[in-house]
Amino acid sequence: MPAQHNNGHPPLGPKVTDMSDETITENTILVNSQHKNMRLLFILQKLVQHLHDFAKETRLTTEEWGEGIKFLTECGKMCSDIRQEFVLLSDVLGLSVLVDSISHPKPANATVGTLLGPFHTHDAEVIHEGDSICSEGKGEPLLIEGLLTDPEGKPIADATVDIWHCDANGFYDTQYTNREGPDMRGIVTTADDGSFMIKCTRPVAYPIPHDGPVGKLLKTINRHPYRPAHLHFIIEKPGYDQLITALYAKGDPYETSDAVFGVKSPLLFELDKLGEEKAKKYDMNPNDWYLKWHFKIITEEESKKLVIKKNTEAIKNSGENLVLNSNGLPEAAPLD
Repeated sequence: MPAQHNNGHPPLGPKVTDMSDETITENTILVNSQHKNMRLLFILQKLVQHLHDFAKETRLTTEEWGEGIKFLTECGKMCSDIRQEFVLLSDVLGLSVLVDSISHPKPANATVGTLLGPFHTHDAEVIHEGDSICSEGKGEPLLIEGLLTDPEGKPIADATVDIWHCDANGFYDTQYTNREGPDMRGIVTTADDGSFMIKCTRPVAYPIPHDGPVGKLLKTINRHPYRPAHLHFIIEKPGYDQLITALYAKGDPYETSDAVFGVKSPLLFELDKLGEEKAKKYDMNPNDWYLKWHFKIITEEESKKLVIKKNTEAIKNSGENLVLNSNGLPEAAPLD
């Protein structure tokens, strides 16, 4: 039970006196520091510092603050089991892809990650080689032949490859009100040589959901809501760092203006025609589309070492009294 004060009330905490524009930030940080979770203490300290600096630098008005609160309230009202407006807001502000890069840094010889996006689900079914993840009439057939190895080329077997993408109309299955189950999404397992095969459809460019507050924000600041054609992947195997990534169509009209900043040059692909030999092998049409891609992932140990290295550099450059915790994350140094 928490410590009790006079008359059964909890302790009053640190005394806050001389409240003013000049002291509000340090007083807020002080009051938020009555605990031993040093990572949380550090996060709250920086959150308050940057929020207050933002208000001071922009000379934020009461009316603007109120509009901001109203906007966030509307975002909350748009959230449901199959729609996360706050994730969408994070995406269009470039935060999602930044957090992924910080959490899962990659060496130059591994496949880079990118943002998850708001359309991943946990009901995708495991499919067998030769099956398609797409129901009939969802788009132009596409065959993907993939290879999964470590950065040195050693095959990685028994990894799961979770893939999802939109249909020819630019919609994910979760955007249809009559959805009865997963479509345009599936999970395959890599073979002993690290190979895998997926039948799906050619992705197309599409707009992110823009009928809510995030869409209104984009319209207000003269930004379009479109994403270039792409395919999402989550690749996992125990002992390896999870890879969340996507492949993007090179030359797509929105390649250089992705609404959620997910496009990275190493992830650009170009499609070929399947051809007679592969069409016969996979029971498809020679004019169907074909994509071959080599994914390279690193171990959890390699990933943690890289995180620690980059976080150590960040601490050094900050000039602040910080330490790394047991998870390799910066936090406030314990007080003497």
